[in-house]
Amino acid sequence: MVEEQLIPRGINNQKVLDALSRIERHKFIPENLKKSAYADFPLPIGEGQTISQPYIVALMTQYLGLAGKERVLEVGTGSGYQTAILAELAREIYSVERYDALANKAETVLNELGYKNIKIKVGDGSLGWQEAGPFDRIIITAASPNVPEPLIEQLTDNGKLILPLGGGFGQVLTLIEKKGDKIKTTDICGCVFVPLVGKYGVPN
Repeated sequence: MVEEQLIPRGINNQKVLDALSRIERHKFIPENLKKSAYADFPLPIGEGQTISQPYIVALMTQYLGLAGKERVLEVGTGSGYQTAILAELAREIYSVERYDALANKAETVLNELGYKNIKIKVGDGSLGWQEAGPFDRIIITAASPNVPEPLIEQLTDNGKLILPLGGGFGQVLTLIEKKGDKIKTTDICGCVFVPLVGKYGVPN
């Protein structure tokens, strides 16, 4: 997966590549889909949600520029695979998941793998996790028509936020950088994600 899908497509952060090499993706995949665990396309995980293709996971993680000391908010725990990648590269991970079943399953797998630096809660991810903030990095793994205002507020100065921005059947993967009262926006590439349902995302 790393040699054939990630490196040829520009993933060059060695820490990110090492994390994706270490973590056994099949442990986060439903039993009937395990044969496709390392293929470069998204897979359904239940509740109408998906686990992103390995390249997108690697790309989003690479753009966060993690050095190891960061507190990271993940919006959309899903299978827990992206959560595990983040936990390998940052100090503390706070992850919000809308669906109880997915949150419980992800927490079980992550606990079995021995992660001690992850906290998961069920709730509206578009609200962030105010009591645990602020965060040095925020990653949103669902598409929103705009950047949820509470997440900008919970981002530290010089912090970075990455999300699929847009609606419908296609979005633009976008990097947001906060410097004082200024916000810099960088378009990365086109992408397709499930919608971020919530008060500051897509109405339920």
